[in-house]
Amino acid sequence: MLNIAIIGAGVGGLTAAIALRDKGHQVNVYEQTAELKAIGAGFGVLPNAMHLLATVGLDDDIKRIGHSAGASIVRDLDGNKLPVENWPQKPSPLGSTYAVHRGEFQQLLVSELPAEVVHLGKRAVRVHQHDDHARIDFADATGVTADLVIGAEGIRTVVQEAVGVKAPATGEGVMAYRALVPVEKLSWALEDQRLAIWFGPQRTFLCYLVSSGKIMNVVGYVPSDRDAAESWSAPAELDDLRAEFAGWEPRVQETINAAESTFKWGIFDRPPLPTWSTRSITLLGDAAHAMVPHLGQGANQAMEDAFALATILEGADKGSLARLLKSYESVRIERTSLVQRVSREAGHLYRDFSNDDLTKKAEAISDLIAANHIAGYDAIAEAKRALAQQ
Repeated sequence: MLNIAIIGAGVGGLTAAIALRDKGHQVNVYEQTAELKAIGAGFGVLPNAMHLLATVGLDDDIKRIGHSAGASIVRDLDGNKLPVENWPQKPSPLGSTYAVHRGEFQQLLVSELPAEVVHLGKRAVRVHQHDDHARIDFADATGVTADLVIGAEGIRTVVQEAVGVKAPATGEGVMAYRALVPVEKLSWALEDQRLAIWFGPQRTFLCYLVSSGKIMNVVGYVPSDRDAAESWSAPAELDDLRAEFAGWEPRVQETINAAESTFKWGIFDRPPLPTWSTRSITLLGDAAHAMVPHLGQGANQAMEDAFALATILEGADKGSLARLLKSYESVRIERTSLVQRVSREAGHLYRDFSNDDLTKKAEAISDLIAANHIAGYDAIAEAKRALAQQ
C-alpha cells in the first residue's frame, strides 16, 4: 500500500483518488479553494471514460445527473440540416456518451470519497523530491509527505516545476463563449433534444443538454486576435456574443437571447511533455497534457490517466514505485500525445472549410475521430499490457 497525496480536486484528481483507493492505497486530496462550488460548464463523458467509471460503479449515477448525447443534428448558419449521421462520434463498442454539468460531476466524485480524504484551502506552493518520498509545502505554512505526489491541479501547476518540465502555451486565435440556459426557455430544444451544432464561416455554435436534461450547455467558438483568459469563468458580455453570431438562424438567436450571462475562454495549445515523473512525483490530466477542446477529450483523458495509473500501481510499494511510474508515463504519453494532435487537427478542420464544404467538414471530423480510435480506447487494458511488457 502506498501513501498518496493528490494536488487538485478537479475531475482528474478526484477520479484518481477513487480509482487508487479502489486498489487499496491510502489517498488524500489537497485543493486550494476553500469551498467546492458547482461551477463550470458542461462536458461529455465519452465512452472511453464511461466504461472506466463503470468499473467503480459510477455509470448509473452519471446517467442520472447527465443526458444522453448519442444523437446529433448538424446545420449551417441558415438552419439547413446537413446529411451527417452519428456526428461527431462514431458508435463505440465501449458504450455511450453522457453530457454532464462539470460542477455536478465534481460533487458526485466527492460524494464517493470519505469526508476526511478531501482537504480544502490547501494551496500547494512547492513540491520536493526526497530520496524515497516527496513533500508538499502549502501556502498556509503547513506541509505533508507522501510516498507519491500526483499533480492534478490543471495548467497552473507547481508539480511540473518539481518534475523539471514546462509546456509553453500557444494561442489558437480562437475564443469560446460559454453559457448555461434553462431548457424551458428554448422552444426549439423542447421539440428536439439532440446535440445540435451549427457551422458558419470561422465560427461554430454548439448546444447540448446537461443536468438531467434541464440545462442547455452553450458554446460559441469564434476567431479572436485578443488574449482571453485560459479559464472557464472569465466574465464576458452577451452583446459581444450576439454580435459574433448576428444573422444566424432563429434558434441560435433565441438561445443567445435566453442566456442571462456568458463567460469567455481563450483556446491555447501546448506540445507534449517529454517526461511526467520523478521517483515519487507524477502528473495527471491538464498538468500533463493540456489540449485544445475540439474533441471534448480533456476531462476524459484525465480519467484515462487516473484508471491507468491505478491499474499500474495495484500492489505497488515504495520499492517498485519509480519503475511503475515509468510504465504509466510511457503508455499515457503515447496516448495523450495522439489525442492532443488529433484535437488540434479537428480544430483546423472546424476553421479551414468554406461554407460550401460544411457536410464534408462534419464528415471529415467524424472520420478523424474514428480513424484514431479516440472513443474506443480501453485505458485499463492498455495499462495491463504495458505492465506485461516490462
